[in-house]
Amino acid sequence: MPPKRSFLFDRWPRFASRHPWYVIAGALVTVAGIAALYAMAGGRYVEGLNIPGAESQRLIDLLEERFPQTAGDPAFVVVHAPAGMDDPQVYSRVESLQTNLSELPDVVGALSPYGQPGAISPDGSIALIAVQYSKQSHELAQSSIDALLDLRKGYSESQFEVEVGGPVGGEAEHELSGSSELIGLTAAVVILLIAFGSVVAMGLPIVTALLALASGLLLVGVGASFVDMPGFTPQVGAMIGLGAGIDYALLIVTRYREGLARGLAVEDAIAKAAATAGRSVLFAGSTVVIALLGLWAVGIPFMSYLATAAALVVALSVAVAVIVLPAILKLAGRRIDRWRIPLLAASPHESETGFGYRLSRIIQRAPLPGLAVSLAILLLLAAPVLRLDLGVSDDGNRPESFTSRRAYDLLAQSFGPGFNGPILVGVRIDDPDAVGAVERLPSSLGQVEGVAGVSPVEFNEARTAATINVIPETAPQSQETEDLVHRLRRLVRQEAKVTGTEALVGGPTAVFIDLGDKIAASMPLFFVAVIGLSFVLLMAVFRSVLVPLKAAIMNLLSIGAAYGVLVAIFQWGWFAGVFGVEKTGPIETFVPIMLFALLFGLSMDYEVFLISRIREEYLKTRNNTEAVARGLSVTTRVISAAAAIMVAVFLSFTLMPARELKEFGVGAATAVFVDATLVRLILVPSLMQLLGDANWWFPRWLDRLVPKIGIDFGAEAAGERVEEAVPTASGWEGGKR
Repeated sequence: MPPKRSFLFDRWPRFASRHPWYVIAGALVTVAGIAALYAMAGGRYVEGLNIPGAESQRLIDLLEERFPQTAGDPAFVVVHAPAGMDDPQVYSRVESLQTNLSELPDVVGALSPYGQPGAISPDGSIALIAVQYSKQSHELAQSSIDALLDLRKGYSESQFEVEVGGPVGGEAEHELSGSSELIGLTAAVVILLIAFGSVVAMGLPIVTALLALASGLLLVGVGASFVDMPGFTPQVGAMIGLGAGIDYALLIVTRYREGLARGLAVEDAIAKAAATAGRSVLFAGSTVVIALLGLWAVGIPFMSYLATAAALVVALSVAVAVIVLPAILKLAGRRIDRWRIPLLAASPHESETGFGYRLSRIIQRAPLPGLAVSLAILLLLAAPVLRLDLGVSDDGNRPESFTSRRAYDLLAQSFGPGFNGPILVGVRIDDPDAVGAVERLPSSLGQVEGVAGVSPVEFNEARTAATINVIPETAPQSQETEDLVHRLRRLVRQEAKVTGTEALVGGPTAVFIDLGDKIAASMPLFFVAVIGLSFVLLMAVFRSVLVPLKAAIMNLLSIGAAYGVLVAIFQWGWFAGVFGVEKTGPIETFVPIMLFALLFGLSMDYEVFLISRIREEYLKTRNNTEAVARGLSVTTRVISAAAAIMVAVFLSFTLMPARELKEFGVGAATAVFVDATLVRLILVPSLMQLLGDANWWFPRWLDRLVPKIGIDFGAEAAGERVEEAVPTASGWEGGKR
């Protein structure tokens, strides 16, 4: 029985097709209102991490309460002078630089390297000026950061190189340009031209995607006024929004063109596209949104906000495709195939003539070899995931054009790699008698394996809190440094029991270690929840047990392949130069779980689009073999185009310098490519051929328990007028029948 006619998928498309200008005007007014709101209340993106309950976060809270002058982040200003720090002119410039640094906005102090133990390299050519800010780096005003960079530029010259590193130095540079979005958009235009062979048909998905993307990013910018949105949120939002927005519109436009080719009137073709592809888009987009919002369960605010921003952009992409696109299609009408590109014009409908149909027939004649070969390739791609190393890349992984990277290299060269990631030990002192024990704590810390140096204790004025800096022997991103943090925590807990104090180990390095530990603890439950919910949703739509089970397994294989490729490129260095990766290192701790949420949702998109057409054909013929072949035939071109757009958009973000964006881009592009080729073109037809009618097995007791979610599997819309279509030189024309 076809689903009941709904407002959104029957009455609204017809209203939009009868009053297109009202709908489009309403959409433009809405976007203008959002833009005005952004102009009044747009916020700033930040780089801070808040990890509730983590020891590093408790240390930040302690220092803000009792030792606020040390609760902020430092900047490491590194001076390289070949003449040596003892040279009179160099000495004068260093002291002048230190004085000017201490007068910068939000700076509470800048220590001269002269007289500070270990602040000048053994050869005397490199010195460190530690600049302490009153706020954490993400809380600093942009003007404060710009003042630091301007001062660096003013002092730096060929024989007196000045570089800025540390947390504030890292915050100072986020060279994230819009060129990647433009490259992705250009690639999408080319792919759509190939897919449709028409300039008009190509333009519709682009227009709707940009409409949704602009609205989404403006709203996310407003949200940044109220919560700490990560600095790369707009780039991730643009990456996802461009791909999803174009894909969703592409599917509806394709179904609309197919309706025209079958002889439907324009209004009925719009209603048909909304009832079929529109429903699929709503369901597929909902799975992406649900998967992304599931990251709230991890309990890490910055990930929750980033996921919410991405989910908002996807939701708006769905809304524009379902609500606004019908009006745009009405304006295009039968002119949608105008301005054809020579040699690229494609039939709007393929059933038994397309590449997908012929490929499916080949696979169905020998499904076992196809299944075995595709599985072997997927497992081979996923194999490196067994060596996955989660962590956080430090400034040493940045491009050499960054001052923070040059500062990192100078410090590592002169003082050792651990100098770039000091570990902060903070002590709460409630008993004045414990002060003596705290003063002896550096001696104990210095004996811990992996410690290169320990600073003297620094007390607050009331001597109710103290801090100690510990310099590791190894780089911030190394496993040895992580092990050292855990050893230090065990030691300070033992010391705290004896002295009656509370000692905490934190600092930027420990923050990322705590982030990784929290994500690792949450990942199994998150994976099970997302997979389980998607399984139930697919059962509700397709009334099958094996179809959603197959989908879950295939999606996991695609994501596993993406993880494996990330390891090979970013950890092992394979083809690293192709993606602008200058130095290998661990995969960013939060990238795999973010990718899982995004990719599981996007994989479900293609699953819904393909299986809904196979299901539609099966309900017509009750022939599983023919249904799989026909379903693959009519979706191969559109899914391939949609996937190609996603891959192009995602890969364009590897051009950005930020390592986490490169990882997002490579991982997402790999998963989408694998999903649209090996999985959809080979694995799915092979497995569905082997299972036969068992694909649609659904016990009656389960049918009663699982609610029904309606997708129109080919039911004819009530009252639609059919026109007899005839091909002409300019497209498809017809007269009422």
